[in-house]
Amino acid sequence: MPSAPGHRQPGSTVLTPSHHHPDPTASEGSPSPPLSSSPPRPSRIPVVVVPPSSSSLPPLSSSTLSSSPQSSPPAASRIPGLRRLCLRRRRGCELGRRVGEKLGFRRMGTAGKGAWVVPAPAYREVEGWEGAGDDAPGYRCGHSLTFIAPTKGHGPRLILFGGATAIEAGASSGLPGIRLAGVTNSVHSYDVEKRRWTRMHPAGDPPSPRAAHSAAAVGTMVVFQGGIGPAGHSTDDLYVLDLTNDKFKWHRVVVQGAGPGPRYGHCMDLVAQRYLVSVSGNDGKRVLSDAWALDTAQKPYKWQKLNPEGDRPSARMYATASARSDGMLLLCGGRDASGTPLSDAYGLLMHTNGQWEWTLAPGISPSARYQHAAVFVGARLHVTGGVLKGGRAIEGEGAIAVLDTAAGVWLDRNGIVTSRTLKSSNEHDASSDLLRRCRHAAASVGSQIYIYGGLRGDILLDDFLIAENAPFQSETDRVPRSENQNRNHNYSSHSPSFQQYTNNSHETASGFSTEKKSIDMLTEASAAEAEAVSAVWRAAKEASAASSEDSLSEGIGSESPLSETSPMADDLDDGGSLEPDVKLHSRAVVVAKEAVGDLGCLVRQLSLDQFENESRRMHPNNEQSYQSRRALNRQRSPQGLHKKVISLLLRPRNWNAPADRTFFLDSYEVGELCYAAEQIFMQEPTVLQLKAPVKVFGDLHGQFGDLMRLFDEYGYPSTAGDITYIDYLFLGDYVDRGQHSLETITLLLALKIEYPENIHLIRGNHEAADINALFGFRLECIERMGESDGIWAWTRFNQLFNYLPLAAMIEKKIICMHGGIGRSINSVEQIEKIERPITMDVGSIILMDLLWSDPTENDSVEGLRPNARGPGLVTFGPDRVTEFCKRNKLQLIIRAHECVMDGFERFAHGQLITLFSATNYCGTANNAGAILVVGRGLVIVPKLIHPLPPPINSPESSPERAMDATWMQELNIQRPPTPTRGRPHSASDRNSLAYI
Repeated sequence: MPSAPGHRQPGSTVLTPSHHHPDPTASEGSPSPPLSSSPPRPSRIPVVVVPPSSSSLPPLSSSTLSSSPQSSPPAASRIPGLRRLCLRRRRGCELGRRVGEKLGFRRMGTAGKGAWVVPAPAYREVEGWEGAGDDAPGYRCGHSLTFIAPTKGHGPRLILFGGATAIEAGASSGLPGIRLAGVTNSVHSYDVEKRRWTRMHPAGDPPSPRAAHSAAAVGTMVVFQGGIGPAGHSTDDLYVLDLTNDKFKWHRVVVQGAGPGPRYGHCMDLVAQRYLVSVSGNDGKRVLSDAWALDTAQKPYKWQKLNPEGDRPSARMYATASARSDGMLLLCGGRDASGTPLSDAYGLLMHTNGQWEWTLAPGISPSARYQHAAVFVGARLHVTGGVLKGGRAIEGEGAIAVLDTAAGVWLDRNGIVTSRTLKSSNEHDASSDLLRRCRHAAASVGSQIYIYGGLRGDILLDDFLIAENAPFQSETDRVPRSENQNRNHNYSSHSPSFQQYTNNSHETASGFSTEKKSIDMLTEASAAEAEAVSAVWRAAKEASAASSEDSLSEGIGSESPLSETSPMADDLDDGGSLEPDVKLHSRAVVVAKEAVGDLGCLVRQLSLDQFENESRRMHPNNEQSYQSRRALNRQRSPQGLHKKVISLLLRPRNWNAPADRTFFLDSYEVGELCYAAEQIFMQEPTVLQLKAPVKVFGDLHGQFGDLMRLFDEYGYPSTAGDITYIDYLFLGDYVDRGQHSLETITLLLALKIEYPENIHLIRGNHEAADINALFGFRLECIERMGESDGIWAWTRFNQLFNYLPLAAMIEKKIICMHGGIGRSINSVEQIEKIERPITMDVGSIILMDLLWSDPTENDSVEGLRPNARGPGLVTFGPDRVTEFCKRNKLQLIIRAHECVMDGFERFAHGQLITLFSATNYCGTANNAGAILVVGRGLVIVPKLIHPLPPPINSPESSPERAMDATWMQELNIQRPPTPTRGRPHSASDRNSLAYI
């Protein structure tokens, strides 16, 4: 059990000069010991601003940091009463303004003052934690506390390392200092779920005892650098505490070339899940202002000294640097060379061209401070404790502060901070008294902030504190819980591997086109997309072959198809003696083809026997040969940003394509929308567990008009529609090819935010940057949002895609996925073990099969065959489907990924259904689109729509839209859609792409 909150150490002999390393920056009479006697508090994870491409947080929301919360936004704001930017312009440079805006520094109007912002939280002691003997860290200051996300064998943990365990009074000043002989290198692990501290004894050679070091989490590893100990300054070597497979082991990382050098009181954090960025500190001679970055995805490892543009922060030590999940690094506070505490904050951003830039954050912080702690929870930076000049501890409301980067304001316990004069409160705030400390450490776990230890005057602390991000969450921070959100998924797990986006994708076209020209166009697609998927395949193979022992990048590792201990198919009950629960209804619902007149909305039912297009997937004639071709983030508005999107786009009966192709959201709003949705996806399991009834949608590919038609004909997700009694499941491929990918993905994300437990999205192969950069989505973003904002938004969408779930189970009897089971997937558990965020290069064969594989041409072709989509890909026969279903006690596989003439198609004697929801794919296939409605009794009803010509007077056919009308055709010429299945018969196999 925890001991007393504070303990005064008995006096001890002052260290001899040879072991004493005075702090050259400490001012005389400073209660904060000279550096020698007091190791600098290990600054919390360094804050680095990530490249826009990797930003994942809400591009700070619509409101912004405001030095004057009373000012009202201009009428020209996109969202009335909300958006008005107040970013400080750097030397009048437009680039500085745009960088600040992307960091989210925006002014907040009075409308949001009371409605949207939540004051800083109250802290209390953690109750009932366990840790007997040396298992508990005990009295500690100058240590680090780092969060490690859940692994397969363990829940979320906090890793406490190093720090000083004793203090002594200064001989001359009578002020407390850190006794360097009491500095330790012990490691303690706190199990968040069990509330238990355990001292760990990792294998390998540990780093030397140290305090005032820096630490950052990289997947299931913690990286430590720098600090100061009994022997003086620690080296700048990187030490990695590897928790992979729940076995603690120390590694020393070999880094080539010059690095930051020995220092303490500096900051380090992992930015954009890729770059370790180290900022500021003291090298024993002077206070530093430099910044260094190490690319964890590039071997050999090298430190690169950054030369950022913009408003550079002054030299400082004992600051904090915290990386927001979107990649923004925020440097906060610190102490300059004269010992003066600082109150400013800077964001560090990397542009797409590799150039880094500092931007000063506007706003009024409650107090200048150093030796404090800071940690992000969502878009809110929680800052606690610290000292002022002379070592006087910050008291009152200033001890607890929050920089709400979404609302754009500093907050204390009373609300928005309008001046640096600390506000008084009529009631005594015990929480503020608890945070009257320095040299403590903080970490966030989900929405909770944990704080351990520190120094209060001459009292060393061993208490353990906790706070909730907010009594209630803002719209962008709140993540509603559902059946899919089990305990272990309440904590975000960031994969350290940063190869940001790889390929997933590939096309599918369905049905025979009536014109040979259309077939030719579809045939030509093979080469272009095979080129793309080949690159993905090569990357995946290289990743799986790379050694991971000394790698800082955490890969998912290839899972074996089945362990030897897995039950064999013969041992599993396939329910063969029972009546199957899943049945395909004998009739499908179809909307008539007529576009006008009284028959325009005619709905009829056809017997499945009338669907003669089984196996009529889009593929070239057998005699045709394949010609290889070179293929080329705000706080919510009064109604909520996602509600704005829904109100503008969810118009099933009367949606019309905009006459002006300009998209109605800007990049900041896109970032906010992505952030809010991403927080939900992060807490969902990789395989969703759903209950019937469910509507299942196949590929949409930016054909927003088809989505509206399906909603109009068969119900739409709204309280005025059918969302109260049926769920919606979308199987991926939301973007590319069609003209309205932006509308499609933004509406689906907005619906996910509005109905998190009823709208379900899984990932398709086009939800990958390397693919949607080639097949239309990137081009659409640039065309409709401008080059700079378009690229930023496109990058942000792709970051979100890495968090999407990968499959869904309905009533544990139907599995839904985008592609198929390929050669490697034999159990659902293999999919469940895939950790997100994930890119194709670290996903190995399992992820490739899941998103890219297809069934064979028909039920007569069994086993595994080469896939015309590209080398390394396969098609799987009906025998594989039967075996998979039997082994996993499933009755049906529903997948998308391929265009089929009737919108849906049966395979493997009805054990697999391919579903495609976009009509007339790529403007050439002339296929129908379909959805599947899975009823409570697991009876499945297909519902179809046929392709319709645009209304005569629609914007799509107006003269001024002539160029827009050819948008898809031009893309098809440059990137022809791959025939949904290039599966020639066995005699012609050598004509397939897999052999070219």
